[in-house]
Amino acid sequence: MRKKPYMYILGAAFFMSVATVHAQTGNGAVIPVKQTTEDARAKSDAEIDKKATEWVVGLTLNDAAKEQRVVSAIARHLKAVRDWHNEHPAVTVPAGINPATGNKLSELDRQVIASSAIPNMVHEELMTVLKAELSPEQVDAILDKYTIGKVAFTLKGYKAIVPDLTAEEEAKILGNLKQAREQAIDYKSMKEISAIFEIYKTKCEQYLNGNGRNWHALFKAYVDKVKKEKAQKQSN
Repeated sequence: MRKKPYMYILGAAFFMSVATVHAQTGNGAVIPVKQTTEDARAKSDAEIDKKATEWVVGLTLNDAAKEQRVVSAIARHLKAVRDWHNEHPAVTVPAGINPATGNKLSELDRQVIASSAIPNMVHEELMTVLKAELSPEQVDAILDKYTIGKVAFTLKGYKAIVPDLTAEEEAKILGNLKQAREQAIDYKSMKEISAIFEIYKTKCEQYLNGNGRNWHALFKAYVDKVKKEKAQKQSN
């Protein structure tokens, strides 16, 4: 068999090495993987900067320097949460069971565990700036942006399920939901944020049971009522 020329072999080897570090696009062009990653990160950074700016502009602070400090703090936090989430996927947590329930850890469970290990300073740095620059009501408004208004939405649900909710019960539930909200801002996906709220919703329901309520019966009555009202509308 005729041996291939040295330059041919060298050229083929070079082509193969280049191919391993390039991403192929649909139109046949090759784009370096590193460049693609950097472009995606730059795009994500720009979207986060825009989001942070929109959130703060909505507060109408009328102080450009203060506004910039808050925007910068929020953007840094969002990017840190994104990076930690992306660098610590669910697979970094070994499969196992939840020691409290004995149930096998779901992929969401494992992701929440991985995300929860984000350094405390990421959260503390954001909250320090927010509390120093904003009123308590404005801080609440920013945290609501992170969690798409879950506090108000969930509290409204409790009021619907427990029509005679007392002021003391409402204050306790609201306190739990606000704790959920502040904890949830350190998680990237809405599934993770919802999972954090579920922890505190369970605490709310346990509190109601301990306060002489029967949460299971109250929830069933509410569901039955909604079904009945829906059936009546459809029959009209």
